[in-house]
Amino acid sequence: MSGTPLKPNDPAARADYGRSSDPDAAGALVTFVRPDSPAFDAGIECGMRVLTVNGRPLTDMIEWLWQGSEEVVELEVFDPRDNSVCPCNLERLPDEDWGLEFDGAVFDGMRTCVNACTFCFMRMLPPHMRGTLYIRDDDYRLSFLQGNFVTLTNMSESDVSRVIDYHLSPMNVSLHAVSPDVRRSLMGKNAQRGMEVVEQLIEAGIEIHAQIVLIPGVNDGKELDRTLAWCAERPAISSLGIVPLGYTRFQKRFSASFSDDPAAARAVIHQVEPYQREARRTRGRTVFQLADEFYLDAGVPVPAAETYDGYPQYYDGIGMIRSYLDESFEVKAKQAMRIEAAGRLLGSLGIKLTVVSGCAAAQTIRCFVSDSPLRGSVLAIENHYFGGNVDVTGLICAEDLLAQLGSDLSGIMLFVPDVMFNADGLTLDGYHQEQLKAELVRRGARVRIASTMPLDLLGALEEELTALAPGTEQQRTANV
Repeated sequence: MSGTPLKPNDPAARADYGRSSDPDAAGALVTFVRPDSPAFDAGIECGMRVLTVNGRPLTDMIEWLWQGSEEVVELEVFDPRDNSVCPCNLERLPDEDWGLEFDGAVFDGMRTCVNACTFCFMRMLPPHMRGTLYIRDDDYRLSFLQGNFVTLTNMSESDVSRVIDYHLSPMNVSLHAVSPDVRRSLMGKNAQRGMEVVEQLIEAGIEIHAQIVLIPGVNDGKELDRTLAWCAERPAISSLGIVPLGYTRFQKRFSASFSDDPAAARAVIHQVEPYQREARRTRGRTVFQLADEFYLDAGVPVPAAETYDGYPQYYDGIGMIRSYLDESFEVKAKQAMRIEAAGRLLGSLGIKLTVVSGCAAAQTIRCFVSDSPLRGSVLAIENHYFGGNVDVTGLICAEDLLAQLGSDLSGIMLFVPDVMFNADGLTLDGYHQEQLKAELVRRGARVRIASTMPLDLLGALEEELTALAPGTEQQRTANV
């Protein structure tokens, strides 16, 4: 159901609403309009800009979601074809979407970081990478919309009021420490502003997922105890993720982290455990979550799934190993026939399955790829591009992969993890996935870019095998 249609060529409309003085800097760029939607019926097209919604400037997706929650919405739309701004009222049925997609989540410019964090990974990047990789975003709106961790240090009082008034919850907050002197040494002169804001948000009932980047000799030890105790006293902090310092070879400040000292990693685990036990006793949640690296570096098993509280900080590297292990166990138990069939077919075709991984996760992935009838291998790629202690799969670069694979990949079915690529299909060192795939194929490999989680990997492997031996599709379907 549409409302008042947009009439971009209507002279009366142009006269009533004037012209945009700077249309390229205002509003939200429309990138998709779903056919037969309210927006489509009203005449909105790709390339137009929605300038206002219910009379308010459209600055981000928060405003769109907030103002567009009812069945009627009033817009002002800029049409670049004739530089006109026209009114447009949309109406919809209950639960119908408006049919619009915009370019990004924020439309008035991303809020960037005002801190000088000693551990900032962006400041440790190699030179001459893509310009967008050096943008240090610290936008509270992306915390709510996309789960980004933000320091809150650049928020104005109007920003804080908006979070509270719109109840933008939960928010992901980079806390790092609570003592003013430690925070200042870690983050710079604006550090205290972040503490003021987080206290305001907690007082207003905003749920907080907090994060500590733990640096040996800086915010560990007694300072870590202070931070853990501070968080324990504030139930609005529903999770606190503790991740170890990561560093590259392109800096001179750090030369070691917990990955270089198993005893130090074990000490952190033991220090946090009492807080975890008390939180489970009093709140029914673990709350205090350690990154997988601590357990891997300490050489101790990762905790059971129920201690991760539903994995609220999964994409902060907390619980990924446990999730993989549990899925591997379940798939091997419930999909044994499929795995055995795939393993037999690999053998009959003379193909060797090889899965690419970062060094950190390689042993975990072997529990499914190697310790099963697939009899595959996992190639752990050492990260020479970044150096330092970087060892995660998502930061593998094409030049390291190509250098460590070798020149003859005949007879290999190679699975390259999709987390190596951004939304545009690029690796961090600028290779497009099709370019990388073509080079690997030239070396003789059959290449699949896919998730390497057990069930995803098995499904993608079956598709590749079916393409090689079409007669196996019927048998594969019967095994599902």
